[in-house]
Amino acid sequence: MAGRLDGKVAIVTGATSGIGEATARRFAEEGATLILAGRTVDKGEALAKELGGRALFQRADILREADIAALVNTASERFGRLDILFNNAGAPTPGTFDDVTEAQFTYAMQLLVGSVVFGIKHAARLMKPQKSGSIINNASIAGHRYGQGQMLYSAAKAAVAHLTRIAGVDLGQYGIRVNAISPGAIATPIFWGGSARANTLSDEENQRKLAKLEHNLAHATPLPRSGHALDIANAALFLASDEGSYVNSHDLVVDGGRISQFHERPVGQQG
Repeated sequence: MAGRLDGKVAIVTGATSGIGEATARRFAEEGATLILAGRTVDKGEALAKELGGRALFQRADILREADIAALVNTASERFGRLDILFNNAGAPTPGTFDDVTEAQFTYAMQLLVGSVVFGIKHAARLMKPQKSGSIINNASIAGHRYGQGQMLYSAAKAAVAHLTRIAGVDLGQYGIRVNAISPGAIATPIFWGGSARANTLSDEENQRKLAKLEHNLAHATPLPRSGHALDIANAALFLASDEGSYVNSHDLVVDGGRISQFHERPVGQQG
């Protein structure tokens, strides 16, 4: 049986944990050839080996445009095309109006907005001659509603959603679709400091934190369960595949109804 991504080449950033890893696995199941991007070399190479001959890992720091360009260059040189880019990588970005620093602001905008801008820029140069492609940006419900994330993170994710709309209009004439996914309460290591923090903990410690988080998040949405990385991976698969071929400039919210709640229950408090 043919896979939904047979013959397609995909780049997934932040592919070594959480949503990125789940999406890479889902894309591989559906036949994609993968370039896995991240900073954790041992995890990236292990995942590429597990996924088989159609996957390779390339270390990349998405704070650097040159590293993003190099991922696209690899797609061109190794596979001759690029069909899918999932701009997924990100991390918590602290800072409040009372104490935000210039360094915090610069980091948040480079990490969460700049990586999307330069991802789109470089993917488009390869996709335009093909007259096809799907770019997916990881946004957040924090960009939709107050109280779902810290100030800089929320502002940056709102920018990602709007950049998605702009890029979809600009690139649609070339057959390139640009969409976003806004995850809600998804149980991933971002809640306890991101993959960098998770990498300092044992597997057992991470599993304990994950189980506790899933329990708490199950009481924070109208659907009585936590969101999982696979929920976002499945949404990305739809947008990447031909099934989503008429979806463009759209921000797909995957949050179990969380941002539609009128009275929001604090995470961990049962209703």
